[in-house]
Amino acid sequence: MRHRVEKLENPLVLAIETSCDETSVAVVRGREVLANEIASQIPIHRLFGGVVPEIASRKHLEAVDGVVNAALETAGIGLGDLDGIAVTYGPGLVGALLTGVTAAKALAFALDTPLVGVHHIEGHIAANYVQDPELIPPFLCLVVSGGHTHLVKVLDYGVYELMGRTRDDAAGEAFDKVARVLGLPYPGGPSVEQAARAGNAKAFSFPRAFRGEDHLDFSFSGVKTAVINEVNRLHQKDNPLPVADLAASFQETVVDTLVRNTLRAVDRSRMKRVALAGGVAANGALRARMKAALSAKGVQLTVPAPILCTDNGAMIGCAGAYKLKAGNIAGLDLNAVPSLELVTQY
Repeated sequence: MRHRVEKLENPLVLAIETSCDETSVAVVRGREVLANEIASQIPIHRLFGGVVPEIASRKHLEAVDGVVNAALETAGIGLGDLDGIAVTYGPGLVGALLTGVTAAKALAFALDTPLVGVHHIEGHIAANYVQDPELIPPFLCLVVSGGHTHLVKVLDYGVYELMGRTRDDAAGEAFDKVARVLGLPYPGGPSVEQAARAGNAKAFSFPRAFRGEDHLDFSFSGVKTAVINEVNRLHQKDNPLPVADLAASFQETVVDTLVRNTLRAVDRSRMKRVALAGGVAANGALRARMKAALSAKGVQLTVPAPILCTDNGAMIGCAGAYKLKAGNIAGLDLNAVPSLELVTQY
C-alpha cells in the first residue's frame, strides 16, 4: 500500500495503543487531543500481582472495537475524516501488540488511508508535545516506565541519541517487584509512593549502582534485591515489617539515581530543557526532586499530566502525526516487534 502524503500541518490521526495492559485509542489533530479513551485492565491483573500476557491479549481483543468507537464519538468525527492510522508496534507484549497492529491495519486497508507504526518510547517522548504546545527539540528526555528507563537526547522530531539505559530491571519494574514483596497492590508505582509518604526515607540504606563510573546507564536490580533481602531478614527474626520505611527508602534510592544521571546528562549535553515521560514520571517525589535540581541549574522541566504518563493513545497519535508529516508510512506487512529498539532517525 503506497500513499501520496499530503503536506498537512496538523494531520488528523486515530491512534491505537495496546502494548501492555491498557487498551487506548485517541484521535489527535497534530498536538491537539480530541479524544483519548482508555480501557484499563489493572483490576484484572491486580488479582495476580502483575500483568498476565495471555489475559492482557484477550482483554485487548475484547475491548479494542468498542474503544475505537468511543474515541470517534468523543472526537465527533467519522472514519472518513481521518488522514491516517497510527499504532504502537513495539516494544511490548507480543500478543497485546498484535491486537492493536491487526486492528490498525484493518482500518487502514478498509479506509485506504496511510498506516504509521510508532515506537512505544517515542510515544512517551511525544506525550510532552501534547502537554506543552510550545515544546520543540532539542531537549533531553528521561523515559521511566514499567519496561524502560532511557535517557534520550531529542535532537529533532524523530531524531534521537540514546545517552543511557537500564541494564536490567527498569525503574517501574523494580517498583512493581518491591510492592509485591511488601504486600502492596499492583501497580507498584502508586502503591509504593502512597506507602512512602508515611515513611522515613533514611531508615534503610540501599545500594546505588555504578557510583564512580563514567557512563549514564542505570541498574535497579541491586536495590530491588536489597529490599527483598531486608524483608527476608526481618521475617526470619519475626520482626514487624516497617512497610512505610522500606517503601520510602527504596523510593529515595530510585529517585536519587534517576536525578543524578539526568543531571550528569544535562552537563554533558548542555541541554537547557528536560522532559520526563513514562509511568514513573507520575511519581510525586521524582517530579519534585527533578524540578528542584534542574531549577538550581537554570534548566526548564516539562512533565506530562499523570494521564499522559501512563500508556495512552494520545501520545501515540502525536508521534504518529509527526511521522505521517515526514512521509514515514508503513505497509500492510507491519508486524509486532516485542523487543523493538529505538531507532535514532526516521
